[in-house]
Amino acid sequence: MFREMRRQDRKTGNEEAAAILAAGEYGILSTVGDNGYAYGVPLSYVYSNGSIYFHCAPEGHKLDNIKHNNKVSFCVVGATEVLPESFSTKYESVIVFGKASEVYDDEKREALMAILKKYSSGFMDKGIEYLKSDSCKTKVIKIEIEHMTGKSNND
Repeated sequence: MFREMRRQDRKTGNEEAAAILAAGEYGILSTVGDNGYAYGVPLSYVYSNGSIYFHCAPEGHKLDNIKHNNKVSFCVVGATEVLPESFSTKYESVIVFGKASEVYDDEKREALMAILKKYSSGFMDKGIEYLKSDSCKTKVIKIEIEHMTGKSNND
């Protein structure tokens, strides 16, 4: 169902790919709309319990696309370094394919707490208060990973 990576010599193991996902600052969510066009949008996320979670407004382009077709792709680029003298780049990246759906109740709260901890760990008390007052204005989407590939060139 999913294509094999062409450069097998650059393929990472699942543990390394998961570490790249966990450490990533942002990723690109790719969806397809009812007009047939791909739509890629950068967003903050957290990798938790083997899934990817992100929060968003209660309406918008990405949600419309997910409603149309919940199959998505998510790409994270980790550490990079351009090597001009060898016309190359050191890099690490992960591409995920999965299905996106909204989560609710405990899973939503846990995902929001994980996002808060990842991006604002020094402000947990203030963040918890913010979540109590504003989480009803936020949707949380989960990407259940069906296929994941990691790739790196650290030569």
